[in-house]
Amino acid sequence: MTDELIGYSIDKLKSYGIVDSGDASKLGIGAMTDARVQSFFEKMARAGVVDHALDFRKSYALQFVNKGVGLDLRPN
Repeated sequence: MTDELIGYSIDKLKSYGIVDSGDASKLGIGAMTDARVQSFFEKMARAGVVDHALDFRKSYALQFVNKGVGLDLRPN
């Protein structure tokens, strides 16, 4: 990729809020919450993608996320 294309891509990511919107605007890049994971699991279970009996809480941990990564780079 050219520098120009990379710059264009970064501008679009910022303008559309792809990386730092929603929970990430308060918790940092890569934000994840128990509520969001549960909501996603329930939707996938209703769609028949996963079994309702699956204990989805064993599939993730929050210890490495929600550390405010990138919040210092946000415009005021």
